[in-house]
Amino acid sequence: MAKLSKYEKETIINWNEGESQASIYTFHASLKRRLAEFSEKYPQLCCLVSSTPEGSVTYVIDKSRLSIRLIPPCSEEQRAAMRERGFQLVEAGEKIA
Repeated sequence: MAKLSKYEKETIINWNEGESQASIYTFHASLKRRLAEFSEKYPQLCCLVSSTPEGSVTYVIDKSRLSIRLIPPCSEEQRAAMRERGFQLVEAGEKIA
């Protein structure tokens, strides 16, 4: 079994208008943990369908429990206020060492 690259470790959300559930296939560690915790707490709304030796999982979740949030960029005033409060800001695409 070959090690997968980060590029190959994708997340796919299958959402269609004809069903009440969405399918989430992911390698993302944080999302896997959050889905596992949610499915343990609310098994009637979310359940693990499969997992692979490579590290992916597939969950089915009630569509009413899933949302996609788009976050606009901060204005310069917001960024200045955050800096004053001691936040370290990272530009899009910049890596933290």
